[in-house]
Amino acid sequence: MRWIIAAIPWLLMPGVAASAAPECQNGPIESAAVNAASLNSLEWVPQRRPERGWAVYATRIATEIGTRCAADTPGFAKAFADWQRRNALSPSGVVETASLAVMNTRWTLARPFVIQTRNGSCPSPPPVDRLATATASESYGGKTILLRADALAAYRRMVAAARRSGAAQDPAWFVIFSGFRDPAADDARCLIEGNCQGVVRAACSAHRTGLAIDLHVGTAPGFGPDSSDDTNRRAMVKTLAYRWLVTNAARFGFVNYVFEPWHWEWSAPAPPRPAPPRPAPPYPASQQ
Repeated sequence: MRWIIAAIPWLLMPGVAASAAPECQNGPIESAAVNAASLNSLEWVPQRRPERGWAVYATRIATEIGTRCAADTPGFAKAFADWQRRNALSPSGVVETASLAVMNTRWTLARPFVIQTRNGSCPSPPPVDRLATATASESYGGKTILLRADALAAYRRMVAAARRSGAAQDPAWFVIFSGFRDPAADDARCLIEGNCQGVVRAACSAHRTGLAIDLHVGTAPGFGPDSSDDTNRRAMVKTLAYRWLVTNAARFGFVNYVFEPWHWEWSAPAPPRPAPPRPAPPYPASQQ
């Protein structure tokens, strides 16, 4: 019984429905076969370096197209064709570079940091009095983690929900290994490591805002929680922690940088619009 209870959250995650489920067997078989082959072989460049296959992005794609079917099933291909049709693309059901480019652009433009920097500016760090310190139990390896206080509060609400759902099965999952990074210190490290505008480290980092958070979502054996090695990333996206975040993090204001399964950015909810002023009642006829 305990095993069944623990397995229930997996059944609710995108891309993990049983392949024998009727909805997952209903769709274009030929397209499913092409997807099964390209899942680990498609050559494309989503984020400044060539990649082979789209397995790292399969869970995110499944969420985008609204299916729980595995990436190599006819049901997934059918859902993908429906998404292509809605986006004025050829509805082949095949995951190919043109469709991936549309998705990747959408994912990128949804990032709060990208929205902040689209005009070419780099945001200033928050005032010190707006930062808060994560607790030792929230931090990876005893690190001191700072975040903007409202982002930390949102993180806590999200993790509490993940725990209630049973998604925090590993005690290391969801702890923070990087939050606010002082721009001066980050710039110095960037120069020392000689990768100031590469995949690993950016000259203007989202972490300077105090709104970006790196979460432990699992690792492949022998890798750290922030390794961008493809082997590590492929392992991360299979964990329940990552799958839960892809499905639920947006409810708490967090958006993923899809190249890094561990990197999430928070944006404060828009303030409610003030109600329009009520028109003054007309004067009575006797006063006109």
